[in-house]
Amino acid sequence: MSSRRSRSRQSSGSRITDDQIIDLVSKLQQLIPELRGGRSDKVSASKVLQETCNYIRNLHRQVDGLSDRLSQLLASTDTDSDQAAIIRSSLME
Repeated sequence: MSSRRSRSRQSSGSRITDDQIIDLVSKLQQLIPELRGGRSDKVSASKVLQETCNYIRNLHRQVDGLSDRLSQLLASTDTDSDQAAIIRSSLME
């Protein structure tokens, strides 16, 4: 057993083990479309973390774009119209 692994097992319960890290990286890999179902199941942890960061950045850009589009739509819509009511009800869900 490596000294790193034995240190992690000897420490208090607040420390994460190598096995837990491997499990979490594997779970992350399954959540990222670019890594899911790829040709090879073996992807380095650094690649998984890098792709996760890229994916989150992309999601933020998409949210910003959708927020801008929604703001424009709301600004161009009569606040008492049926369309405005639909938009408001969608936002409340």
